[in-house]
Amino acid sequence: MEKKIQLRALELDDVDLLLAWENDRETWFVSQTVQPFSRYAIEQYVVDAVQNDIFATRQLRMIVEETETQNAVGLIDLFDFNPQHHRAGIGVLISKSERNKGYAGEALQQLCAYAKEVLNLHQVFCNITEDNESSIKLFKNQGFEQCGRKKDWFLRDGKWIDELMFQKKLNEK
Repeated sequence: MEKKIQLRALELDDVDLLLAWENDRETWFVSQTVQPFSRYAIEQYVVDAVQNDIFATRQLRMIVEETETQNAVGLIDLFDFNPQHHRAGIGVLISKSERNKGYAGEALQQLCAYAKEVLNLHQVFCNITEDNESSIKLFKNQGFEQCGRKKDWFLRDGKWIDELMFQKKLNEK
Protein backbone atom coordinates (compact mmCIF):
# COMPACT_ATOMS: atom_id res chain seq x y z
CA MET A 1 0.00 0.00 0.00
CA GLU A 2 1.38 3.37 -1.01
CA LYS A 3 1.82 5.82 1.85
CA LYS A 4 -0.35 8.93 1.63
CA ILE A 5 1.49 10.64 4.47
CA GLN A 6 4.76 10.73 6.32
CA LEU A 7 5.62 11.98 9.78
CA ARG A 8 8.41 14.48 10.18
CA ALA A 9 9.98 16.60 12.90
CA LEU A 10 8.88 20.14 13.60
CA GLU A 11 10.79 22.91 11.83
CA LEU A 12 10.88 26.64 12.50
CA ASP A 13 9.10 27.05 9.15
CA ASP A 14 6.07 25.38 10.80
CA VAL A 15 5.51 28.19 13.33
CA ASP A 16 2.78 29.96 11.32
CA LEU A 17 0.91 26.70 10.80
CA LEU A 18 1.20 25.72 14.47
CA LEU A 19 0.08 29.19 15.51
CA ALA A 20 -3.06 28.88 13.36
CA TRP A 21 -3.89 25.35 14.58
CA GLU A 22 -3.15 26.05 18.25
CA ASN A 23 -5.17 29.27 18.20
CA ASP A 24 -8.22 27.74 16.52
CA ARG A 25 -10.85 28.12 19.24
CA GLU A 26 -12.72 25.06 17.97
CA THR A 27 -9.86 22.84 19.14
CA TRP A 28 -9.35 24.55 22.49
CA PHE A 29 -11.91 22.32 24.18
CA VAL A 30 -9.98 19.17 23.28
CA SER A 31 -6.60 20.61 24.27
CA GLN A 32 -8.04 22.36 27.34
CA THR A 33 -6.62 25.67 26.14
CA VAL A 34 -8.19 28.83 27.53
CA GLN A 35 -6.14 31.57 25.88
CA PRO A 36 -4.32 32.11 22.59
CA PHE A 37 -0.66 31.27 22.18
CA SER A 38 1.79 33.97 21.15
CA ARG A 39 4.15 33.61 18.22
CA TYR A 40 7.04 33.77 20.71
CA ALA A 41 5.62 30.88 22.76
CA ILE A 42 5.16 28.72 19.64
CA GLU A 43 8.68 29.57 18.44
CA GLN A 44 10.13 28.61 21.82
CA TYR A 45 8.13 25.37 21.80
CA VAL A 46 9.52 24.44 18.37
CA VAL A 47 13.09 25.34 19.40
CA ASP A 48 12.71 23.20 22.52
CA ALA A 49 11.30 20.33 20.46
CA VAL A 50 14.20 20.54 18.00
CA GLN A 51 16.87 20.71 20.71
CA ASN A 52 15.50 18.05 23.06
CA ASP A 53 14.27 14.53 22.61
CA ILE A 54 11.22 12.79 24.03
CA PHE A 55 13.20 11.58 27.05
CA ALA A 56 13.86 15.19 28.07
CA THR A 57 10.50 16.77 27.24
CA ARG A 58 8.22 13.72 27.80
CA GLN A 59 6.43 14.60 24.58
CA LEU A 60 6.95 14.38 20.85
CA ARG A 61 5.03 16.32 18.24
CA MET A 62 5.37 15.57 14.55
CA ILE A 63 3.94 17.11 11.42
CA VAL A 64 1.68 14.88 9.33
CA GLU A 65 2.77 15.63 5.79
CA GLU A 66 1.11 14.56 2.54
CA THR A 67 3.74 12.46 0.76
CA GLU A 68 3.20 13.59 -2.81
CA THR A 69 2.97 17.35 -2.22
CA GLN A 70 4.88 17.56 1.09
CA ASN A 71 2.11 19.81 2.40
CA ALA A 72 1.50 19.71 6.15
CA VAL A 73 -2.00 18.35 6.79
CA GLY A 74 -1.90 17.93 10.56
CA LEU A 75 -0.10 17.11 13.78
CA ILE A 76 0.33 13.97 15.82
CA ASP A 77 1.65 13.84 19.37
CA LEU A 78 2.98 11.49 21.95
CA PHE A 79 2.48 13.04 25.40
CA ASP A 80 2.77 11.94 29.03
CA PHE A 81 5.64 9.73 27.85
CA ASN A 82 6.61 7.39 30.66
CA PRO A 83 9.73 5.36 29.85
CA GLN A 84 9.58 3.54 33.19
CA HIS A 85 6.18 2.03 32.40
CA HIS A 86 6.65 2.03 28.59
CA ARG A 87 3.55 4.07 27.71
CA ALA A 88 2.46 7.38 26.23
CA GLY A 89 -0.70 9.21 25.23
CA ILE A 90 -1.53 9.96 21.60
CA GLY A 91 -3.29 12.96 20.13
CA VAL A 92 -3.95 13.74 16.49
CA LEU A 93 -5.20 16.84 14.68
CA ILE A 94 -5.88 16.95 10.98
CA SER A 95 -6.60 20.29 9.30
CA LYS A 96 -10.33 20.76 8.65
CA SER A 97 -9.81 20.89 4.88
CA GLU A 98 -7.85 17.60 4.91
CA ARG A 99 -10.16 15.42 7.01
CA ASN A 100 -11.79 12.19 5.80
CA LYS A 101 -8.90 11.34 3.47
CA GLY A 102 -7.37 8.57 5.61
CA TYR A 103 -4.52 10.72 6.90
CA ALA A 104 -5.30 10.31 10.61
CA GLY A 105 -5.51 6.52 10.43
CA GLU A 106 -2.24 6.26 8.55
CA ALA A 107 -0.57 8.71 10.94
CA LEU A 108 -1.74 6.61 13.91
CA GLN A 109 -0.36 3.46 12.28
CA GLN A 110 3.01 5.09 11.67
CA LEU A 111 3.24 6.60 15.15
CA CYS A 112 2.27 3.31 16.83
CA ALA A 113 4.96 1.51 14.82
CA TYR A 114 7.50 4.15 15.88
CA ALA A 115 6.39 3.92 19.51
CA LYS A 116 6.80 0.15 19.48
CA GLU A 117 9.93 -0.25 17.36
CA VAL A 118 11.98 2.81 18.35
CA LEU A 119 10.72 3.80 21.81
CA ASN A 120 9.94 0.23 22.91
CA LEU A 121 6.55 1.24 24.30
CA HIS A 122 4.21 -1.42 25.59
CA GLN A 123 1.06 0.62 25.15
CA VAL A 124 -0.43 3.90 24.04
CA PHE A 125 -3.63 5.57 25.19
CA CYS A 126 -6.01 8.36 24.28
CA ASN A 127 -8.90 10.22 25.86
CA ILE A 128 -11.91 11.20 23.76
CA THR A 129 -15.15 12.94 24.68
CA GLU A 130 -18.15 10.67 24.30
CA ASP A 131 -19.68 12.93 21.64
CA ASN A 132 -16.63 12.82 19.34
CA GLU A 133 -17.87 9.96 17.19
CA SER A 134 -15.32 10.40 14.41
CA SER A 135 -12.36 10.15 16.81
CA ILE A 136 -13.89 7.16 18.60
CA LYS A 137 -14.31 5.41 15.25
CA LEU A 138 -10.78 6.35 14.18
CA PHE A 139 -9.11 4.95 17.28
CA LYS A 140 -11.27 1.82 17.40
CA ASN A 141 -10.40 1.14 13.74
CA GLN A 142 -6.73 1.29 14.74
CA GLY A 143 -7.15 -1.37 17.43
CA PHE A 144 -7.68 0.84 20.47
CA GLU A 145 -10.08 -0.59 23.06
CA GLN A 146 -12.21 1.40 25.45
CA CYS A 147 -10.94 0.79 28.97
CA GLY A 148 -12.75 3.39 31.03
CA ARG A 149 -15.07 6.35 31.38
CA LYS A 150 -14.68 9.55 33.39
CA LYS A 151 -18.21 10.76 34.12
CA ASP A 152 -19.08 14.47 33.84
CA TRP A 153 -15.43 15.20 33.04
CA PHE A 154 -15.86 18.27 30.84
CA LEU A 155 -18.31 21.16 30.95
CA ARG A 156 -19.18 22.53 27.51
CA ASP A 157 -21.98 24.98 26.83
CA GLY A 158 -23.54 24.23 30.22
CA LYS A 159 -23.63 20.47 29.62
CA TRP A 160 -21.47 17.81 31.28
CA ILE A 161 -19.70 15.40 28.94
CA ASP A 162 -18.05 12.09 29.78
CA GLU A 163 -14.53 11.35 28.63
CA LEU A 164 -13.79 7.86 27.31
CA MET A 165 -10.38 6.26 27.78
CA PHE A 166 -8.90 4.00 25.14
CA GLN A 167 -5.67 2.03 25.05
CA LYS A 168 -3.78 -0.14 22.64
CA LYS A 169 -1.16 -2.67 23.62
CA LEU A 170 1.71 -2.57 21.17
CA ASN A 171 3.42 -5.73 22.33
CA GLU A 172 2.61 -8.56 24.70
CA LYS A 173 5.97 -8.96 26.45
